[in-house]
Amino acid sequence: MIVIEQDIETEAERLFRALLHVDCEPGRTWDFEACRRIAPLTLEINQLKRERGAIILAHSYVEPEIIYGVADFKGDSYYLSLQAKQAQAKMIVFAGVVFMAETAKILSPQATVVVPDRASGCSLADALNGVELRRLKSLYPDAAVVCYINSTAEVKAESDVCVTSGNVYDIIQKLPERRILFVPDRLMAENIRTELRRRGVDKEIISSDGTCIVHDKFDAAQIADARNRFPGLKVVAHPECPPDVAAAADFVGSTGAMMRYVKTTSAPYFLMLTECGLVGRLQVEAPEKHFIGGCRLCPYMKLNSLEKVRDALLAMPAALLAARHVAVAEVFRRRDPRLKPAGVSEYW
Repeated sequence: MIVIEQDIETEAERLFRALLHVDCEPGRTWDFEACRRIAPLTLEINQLKRERGAIILAHSYVEPEIIYGVADFKGDSYYLSLQAKQAQAKMIVFAGVVFMAETAKILSPQATVVVPDRASGCSLADALNGVELRRLKSLYPDAAVVCYINSTAEVKAESDVCVTSGNVYDIIQKLPERRILFVPDRLMAENIRTELRRRGVDKEIISSDGTCIVHDKFDAAQIADARNRFPGLKVVAHPECPPDVAAAADFVGSTGAMMRYVKTTSAPYFLMLTECGLVGRLQVEAPEKHFIGGCRLCPYMKLNSLEKVRDALLAMPAALLAARHVAVAEVFRRRDPRLKPAGVSEYW
């Protein structure tokens, strides 16, 4: 790809306007020169997208240069998969983690779906597989099986319903079964019990033992200390956090709900008990807000990079289209044997 100097300058200016409010790690800032260094790469990626009929989905937890440099859609995993389905793209590059790309494939079976790094797993999704879930189901045959969307395709295939952190309470409340087997998040299950008791809903919630390595590390002592140091502070947490954290927070919600709360709430400071990528998005989209330290980095999300996104678009085939398609195909087979995703032998 031939890039002229003026194109690089224009792209660097676009990137700088988007990234100038984002705090980087020590020793790294998004000044104009930093934006100019990545401009040839973002130009190349955006050109490759057009040539391949591809779209790039970026989860809110990946690096901001991906989100604001090359992504067509940004947000949480289910929202992104819905956007991809509506876009009807030939190819989807999912900058996130593997289970999210599986979800996108389920909703867009005609598309080729790739991930920038096959090692981008998830401590939560990888905590339970299909065999283990079938074993749990045999122990609780009368339970409705509810899986959190942060699960693998084979776990989704074994479940009765799949929920998000935004709709989990309402859906479980409406299920006719009293006993619920909720997988794979133990801490979210505890928060579900608390919320259903608050609503006066009588449900028995049984869970597996997975947790998110980002959200399970927060604690209520951190909140108490922050409130002492920052009067008027608002604490925002994800329902994957421990119950004592959720109880001490001012707001608990999904990634999208946390974004909306911060943008519409007046407070001198915010403590975000979630992945730092979300803070980066808010620094771009709500630069008037002030955040204190507290967020944590997801090592899996941070495996995504502009270089790997570019390579996924260039190398598309063998290295990236791996055998995990079997698990995704199983979702279709179990729901309706007549369904088979197009190109089942070549996706993933």
